[in-house]
Amino acid sequence: MKPATDRRKMKPSNRHNAIAIFTAAAIAAHLLLRFLVHASYIASYAPLTLALIIGGAPLIWEILVKLYHREITSDILAALSILTAILLREYLAGAIIVLMLSGGASLEAYAVSKASSVLQALARRMPSIAHRKRNREIAVVPAAEVNVGDILLVYPHEICPVDGVVLEGHGSMDESYLTGEPFKISKTPGSNVISGAINGGTILTIQASKQAVDSRYAKIMEVMRASEQQRPRLRRLGDRLGAVYAPLALGLAVCGWIASGDPTRFLAILVVATPCPLLIGIPVAIIGSVTLAARRSIIIKNPAILEQIGACRVVIFDKTGTLTCGKASLTGSVAAPGFDADEVLALTASIEQYSKHPLSEAILAEAEAKNIHLFPAAEISEKPGFGLHGVVKGKHILITSREKLPSDISGMENLPAAEGGLECHVIVDGAYAAAFRFSDEIRPESQPFVGHLGPKHRFERQIILSGDRPSEVNHTAQKVGIGETYAGKSPEEKLEFVRTETAKAKTLFIGDGVNDAPALMAATVGVAIGRNSDITAEAADAVIMDSSLQKVDELMHLSRKMRNVALQSAVGGMGLSIIGMLYAFGGHLPPISGAILQEIIDLLAILNALRAAFPPKYLTDF
Repeated sequence: MKPATDRRKMKPSNRHNAIAIFTAAAIAAHLLLRFLVHASYIASYAPLTLALIIGGAPLIWEILVKLYHREITSDILAALSILTAILLREYLAGAIIVLMLSGGASLEAYAVSKASSVLQALARRMPSIAHRKRNREIAVVPAAEVNVGDILLVYPHEICPVDGVVLEGHGSMDESYLTGEPFKISKTPGSNVISGAINGGTILTIQASKQAVDSRYAKIMEVMRASEQQRPRLRRLGDRLGAVYAPLALGLAVCGWIASGDPTRFLAILVVATPCPLLIGIPVAIIGSVTLAARRSIIIKNPAILEQIGACRVVIFDKTGTLTCGKASLTGSVAAPGFDADEVLALTASIEQYSKHPLSEAILAEAEAKNIHLFPAAEISEKPGFGLHGVVKGKHILITSREKLPSDISGMENLPAAEGGLECHVIVDGAYAAAFRFSDEIRPESQPFVGHLGPKHRFERQIILSGDRPSEVNHTAQKVGIGETYAGKSPEEKLEFVRTETAKAKTLFIGDGVNDAPALMAATVGVAIGRNSDITAEAADAVIMDSSLQKVDELMHLSRKMRNVALQSAVGGMGLSIIGMLYAFGGHLPPISGAILQEIIDLLAILNALRAAFPPKYLTDF
């Protein structure tokens, strides 16, 4: 927890807002006292003096800190202008520069999302209590007090507090956001459970195998904490332009002073050189783009990515929920000789309607799609490790896995070769009847989206980085056209992989699960698909609310337009400023007139930057 003194400090955005408002009021008070009230010199300039002390000093200090860290930006010109204005007693010009500088910083801060930190989101979701069972009594205890060997009850739809093993109960858990497995995982006595997984609709009795601090969810928190501390720092467009513009303007101002011998000439050039097209024009373009993106169901939390996503050359996808829908579907069946595939499906679905197994929904959905009539079933049993048994139309049906097929059934020579992925096998009256195969349903837009990334957006590599099984990952990669895959990766391994790739080239990571959160933070640009996890949304730079890859393409197009508009405003404004500087260099522009000219240039830059709020003609190109 941060100390109280940190919490009481004013945020930079609030400080810049306060400085801008105070300085604007001071300038208005000065003009009122000077031209309407006709107050004395000391009285009329007192508001400007306060503005320069209260507002200018903090801004100059921030700029000096940047300079200490060898960050050469256009802000240095503003700081020099303020200091020179004070020395030459050009207080109005100095106050106008403070207003422009703080106003630009306020606009920049306004564009940034106010979402809370990733670690806070993780902490909110982390289970804080557990239901411990001792001597037939159930007590609610802090999760931190759970010890290895304790017996716990996990209620329906509750988040599992610790890693453990199921002792009693049958049900399923959603582990997809933690492991990358696309389906709900069936839980029976002997099954392992992990902290952070969401229980299904039945009570499970588990025995803790780890303390909360050592459980899977806590380990993800540790990875997140390390990832947050090492998040890549993006060099902003304004900083890059300012690094060229600032030395040029400063050199011209020094030459003007030397040539004329008049320090006022130095101030006049610096006032015109104050880089407000960078300080205001670019933030206005960013605000317009952030607003437009929000109207398109794209929430941009870090506006810096609008400048960076177009430079990314490596795209890394999570699989489950990103390229796929995260939902099981029946992709094929192989019926043994003498059995009809649809008839076996009818018998199987008739039993599966009584089951809570995660694949039951896929079988029932396929039967419904084929308009297959279901029959009453009797003698339903689902013993752990033995599969699902029942009687339909007088026939004994067993649905089980390849590993649990009884050795005494007939027709085993008809068992098809394993192809990886999920499957179940059906035995009818002691004879092998059919195999059903399942896969995570691929999003319809995945293949065209992946295919257009190279030709249209200059991505050089497309990668799948998943916690799912290799067979499922390779199947998805083949369907969508990605040749580079890495399967079975933990959040720690994902984080290390993305860090390594980001060190080589700028990366775009697209994911949706809690296990993707560290990688989202480590990438140059992290985009979260959907609203499945508030943790993932907090870690990402942008969140696609509609859970669609088409929206990712829209984000890239909005970024391209924002960059073009921002460059036009910044470079165009700097060009006009250079013309003004040359005019001031010749002694034709005093400091106050230079400040007014700069305000006109700012207005033109802002008007152009506002175009970023209007949608481009094409938002997608695939």
